Amino acid sequence: MTSLEETTEQTDSGPSGYAAARLRLLQEKARSGPPRRAALARLTDDWLNALFTTAAREVSVPGAALVAVGGYGRGELSPRSDLDLLLLHDGTSAPAAVAALADRVWYPVWDLGLALDHSVRTPAEVRRAAADDLKVQLGLLDARHLAGDLGLVTGVRTAILADWRNTAAKRLPALDELCRERAERQGELRFLLEPDLKEARGGLRDATALRAVAASWLADAPREGLADARRRLLDVRDALHLTTGRATDRLALQEQDTVATELGLLDADALLRQVYEAARTVSYASDVTWREVNRVLRSRSVRPRLRAMLGGKPAPERTPLAEGVVEQDGEVVLARAARPERDPVLPLRAAAAAAQAGLPLSPHAVRRLAAAAKPLPVPWPAEAREELVTLLGAGESTVPVWEALEAEGVISGLLPDWERVRCRPQRNPVHTWTVDRHLVETAVQASALTRRVGRPDLLLVCALLHDIGKGWPGDHSVAGEVIARDVAARIGFDREDVAVVATVVRHHLLLVDTATRRDLDDPATVGSVAARVGSLTTLELLHALTEADALATGPAAWSSWRASLVTDLVARVAAVLAGDDPAEPEAAAPSAEQERLAVEALRTGGPVLALHAQTEPPKDPAADDGGPDTAPEPVGVELLIALPDRPGVLPAAAGVLALHRLTVRAADLRAVELPTGLGTAEVLLLSWRVAAAYGSLPQAARLRADLVRALDGSLDIRARLAEREAAYPRRRGVTAPPPRVTVAPTASRHATVIEVRAQDAPGLLHRIGHALETAAVRVRSAHVSTRGANAVDAFYVTTGRGRPLPAADAAELARAVETALRG
Repeated sequence: MTSLEETTEQTDSGPSGYAAARLRLLQEKARSGPPRRAALARLTDDWLNALFTTAAREVSVPGAALVAVGGYGRGELSPRSDLDLLLLHDGTSAPAAVAALADRVWYPVWDLGLALDHSVRTPAEVRRAAADDLKVQLGLLDARHLAGDLGLVTGVRTAILADWRNTAAKRLPALDELCRERAERQGELRFLLEPDLKEARGGLRDATALRAVAASWLADAPREGLADARRRLLDVRDALHLTTGRATDRLALQEQDTVATELGLLDADALLRQVYEAARTVSYASDVTWREVNRVLRSRSVRPRLRAMLGGKPAPERTPLAEGVVEQDGEVVLARAARPERDPVLPLRAAAAAAQAGLPLSPHAVRRLAAAAKPLPVPWPAEAREELVTLLGAGESTVPVWEALEAEGVISGLLPDWERVRCRPQRNPVHTWTVDRHLVETAVQASALTRRVGRPDLLLVCALLHDIGKGWPGDHSVAGEVIARDVAARIGFDREDVAVVATVVRHHLLLVDTATRRDLDDPATVGSVAARVGSLTTLELLHALTEADALATGPAAWSSWRASLVTDLVARVAAVLAGDDPAEPEAAAPSAEQERLAVEALRTGGPVLALHAQTEPPKDPAADDGGPDTAPEPVGVELLIALPDRPGVLPAAAGVLALHRLTVRAADLRAVELPTGLGTAEVLLLSWRVAAAYGSLPQAARLRADLVRALDGSLDIRARLAEREAAYPRRRGVTAPPPRVTVAPTASRHATVIEVRAQDAPGLLHRIGHALETAAVRVRSAHVSTRGANAVDAFYVTTGRGRPLPAADAAELARAVETALRG
């Protein structure tokens, strides 16, 4: 066979004439991309039309046609693409004549060194082949007439499309499975350093599958950006064919700089980033489309039975998940009353609810949120910060929700610095992911370690930001510290927390680098680390982040050996940082309102409640000029309860709040002494920051009435909570790390401190309080906080005589509380 480049022009219509024209076309720099592919298809169409017409006349086969299928049928010819051709005949001509016609078309193609995928069939044989082989049917969906009997081609196209639509319920699941198997073999295009542009997930094969789904009329792919993504992948493949001179779809490392130059891009990283962005668009469209296909197929199988039972079409069930957010048909959608244009926190609230429930966000909801929601004020309100932390702490289900937000530009709107790391490749082969996905994966890994730290919210935010500096020149840790400080302040952390986040990001490689490269027996090594870390809180955050970062990097980045070295270093640094045993912090004096409530509770002998909005001062009081941007920020509703000291107060009050679907964001319990005519009496003060999970807040009078009934035993809170759980079982959603209950041995000289770290859930505080009451210990004070979806609580307990518990009793109490929470 003669190569295409070596052939000299002889005639305009002959093979060499086509070859010369083809070569000139491919060498034209001014015409590339879709125009060149279309021109190459037209040139090839004309040549094959001439070949077929001449051959059909010479061998006398009247009822025949030449058909382009597959990529050629779509008119997408890359420089080294195969020619997918079908010789269609009506079966009336002699087999020898049909074979002669085929030879006169196929051999000139082979003589030019072009790859050819060919078949010869009648219309009936075409339909049988399509029915037997899904790949054949997919290629025929793009069938295009080239030459010969147009009516024959039109009839086959109509029949194939009708067959495809009639069998869609059977064939689409098979196509979905085909795509999944290919993804398992080839990997994710958007994360591979040497990706296969066609076969990897998010590549050209998946884009073609989406066209097939659309042709079924069963579902359609999100169209925003999909055509452009497909075009970019085809442009890269064109450049790859031209620079290598081979029919390859694998973008090898050694070819990337040359391909980038061919496309006018800066370098190989810019090329990969463009490929990754296109692949991300295709992957997201695939996820949404296949989810919709499965939803429609499920609906078709269920609805006839429901109609028979109910006598009509049932209305879709909508289950509330959060304020303005509901579940419908396996997706998270906006409630009918939701107003994203008036609720800037709604995008994060919807995302957090979806991730915690383990459900996908409806693409229509995300699109509406992206278009209608106003930007969050800076700094963010407390609710927005908490919802971000809740989203990051949901584990594996965070990833698809995050990607849905990213597909519509919501993430870049919330965190402008994210744009620099989006789809940024990492050349180190140890890394599995692009920079942005690595950051999300680190948060996923960190979510499993939240029980090890006192500030899970800071851990999750540090995980998201630790490599954010890789979008800037220089040391990414140094650049990242500056960005992390800005982002942490932007999302509403106070100055102390901002400093911790910045320190952790700056030194996120410190522990593993020191542990594996320095002498840990040298006091100077440990002292240097301690000086840079500065506090035990920062140290435990760094320890957890080090492990999460390594686990999210790849299998080669973490091992039991590295883990043991880092743990040894952390223990040595902690010993240096630990000072004298801290005394229990002195409680602040009660406010005037708290004192008034306590006096009233002592006078009446029953609970007294006050419910009102709670605010916090501006983030920077020094900058307060009285303008609207520095007004106090509402952070929830404060509920104050005062009542004479008695057993069962904590579980009763917590249970009442759970019954009324109030989420506890923070709480404090303490006892105050008031003078009486006979000496002094203790009154319990409970201060709660609460929010309604959805709907409006209950009235204080209703809360008080239920609290009185809970205390006198006429309201069985445990039974009521169990009934509600049975009637409306919570969706399992994420698999949270198990609760962890420990004794803090040096936290107080006057009481035993029981620390509880667990997944926040309705009734959690009630169960903790009930376990403490069952153990017959006295709760001197309690400090409850919810960081996203993580509860971090401390309970100062004593014996009935007001003394700390013996060590064995304290350990037994911690085990009992943990058992109660696991049950």
